[in-house]
Amino acid sequence: MATSDTYARTRRNSLTESLLGILGPMPKQSSGRPATDGEGRLLVDGELVESSSGERFENVNPATGEVVGQVADGSVADLERATEAARRIVDTHSWSADGPFRRHCLEQLADAMDRHIVTLREALVTELGSPVRLAAGVQVDPVPDKIRHIARLAESVTDTTEMPDDARGPVVQGRRIEREPLGVVGAITPWNIPLDIAMAKVAGALAAGNAVVLKPAPDTPWVPALVGRLAAEETDLPAGVLNIVNSSDHSLGARLTADPRVDAISFTGSTATGRKVMAAAAGEVKKVHLELGGKNPSIVLDDADLEQVVPLAAALGCFNTGQSCILPSRLLVPAARLSECVELAALGMESVTVGDPWDGGTFMGPLVSALHRDRVLAAVSEGLTEGGRAVVGGSEPGVGPGYFVRPTLVADAPEHGSLVQEEVFGPVVALQPYEDLDDAVRLANGTRYGLAAYVWSSDEQRAGAVASRIRAGMVGINGGLSTAADMPFGGVRHSGVGREWGTAGVEEFLELKSIAVTRFV
Repeated sequence: MATSDTYARTRRNSLTESLLGILGPMPKQSSGRPATDGEGRLLVDGELVESSSGERFENVNPATGEVVGQVADGSVADLERATEAARRIVDTHSWSADGPFRRHCLEQLADAMDRHIVTLREALVTELGSPVRLAAGVQVDPVPDKIRHIARLAESVTDTTEMPDDARGPVVQGRRIEREPLGVVGAITPWNIPLDIAMAKVAGALAAGNAVVLKPAPDTPWVPALVGRLAAEETDLPAGVLNIVNSSDHSLGARLTADPRVDAISFTGSTATGRKVMAAAAGEVKKVHLELGGKNPSIVLDDADLEQVVPLAAALGCFNTGQSCILPSRLLVPAARLSECVELAALGMESVTVGDPWDGGTFMGPLVSALHRDRVLAAVSEGLTEGGRAVVGGSEPGVGPGYFVRPTLVADAPEHGSLVQEEVFGPVVALQPYEDLDDAVRLANGTRYGLAAYVWSSDEQRAGAVASRIRAGMVGINGGLSTAADMPFGGVRHSGVGREWGTAGVEEFLELKSIAVTRFV
């Protein structure tokens, strides 16, 4: 028994180091303590301002439950002013016609973010509870280069395409296709990845020549407000091109969606809210881009090295405390080796280090709020009531003063039960056995979602064949992820409409115009 315990402990330690390696190295520049002076003003028509109402709301550190600052609570009047400023730019300014200037401004913003990267990173760790290594490796530090990639597209995305002449007897039609911006884009962003997601929308829309009104989630307000300060103080962005209105009033998002001055809405959030956004936009028949939820399968094929793959595949469901729409929340394993896979998956979940996000040895921090913690625990409790079995973790909160939960692995969850069918948005993984390859694909496609999927195999060609059968916008093979600046990000079915990042992410914010000129010969 002692030998077995020693082996398990050694294996857990090795897995923990592997997981921390995925986050990246500990950043050299870090104070190691929560920020206390984050930006709290709105960016409206080029000015950094307090709310017109004078109201502010509290920003809370989820690792401790303590209030760390105050943020201007944007009002209807502030949103009105921001929307009017964006409309003015679209209707009267040369912004949309000057691709080189748009590139210049976006590159200025990226450079400013690099100069203030520690401030941005520490604000995110403080208000989201993201481990500092995750913030540096994924959440914050890569974003400036992603913006630069999009900035380079600003000079070419609106190029005209000349088409071959259409000759019809004595008449010739000269033809071309022009690309032009949509106009005013309303961007509504979530709290879980507050910088990257906001910049996917802002950079894509601005590169295409639009003006933007950004309504961030109130749970993580400092990061977008800091972007507003950098835009106002360290770039040549014309006043009104970018407006950022933090608010605790969720109805502002609905107001922005229905506003006839707004030509398009780009929303990231839950599928339930996405449906409401689509319905609200229908009254004005405006373009809608939606990046919604996921219930993503991770399929371990029977030829994979189970001992190496299963623990890692399970533990990845705890990345960002499970608060990401693309994470694997369903682990599909061969039924013939179910008992072994349950043990290996449990080992993986037990290798996840939970605690202080400023500690370089922490893989998983707290959930973003007490409200969200209670939602996650209630979802787990419901799943256990339906017949699921908690192998690791469960429906009790984690330790500490903040909003912590335990990594949770659930076996025996019914195929049509809530833990298999509904997004939990926490570090909860449901393990499902499959009989054969066809059954694995059936289970993978057995939810209403279609955002991401993962396939693990020693045979890349076989894994690719499985990937082609999965209904999802993105598939990672043996740990691959489609999250680079030049790769389109998005899903199908109830996971959304449209794409972010890459050329496709800029083209989302463009309209096509066909022009034909008749010439008599």
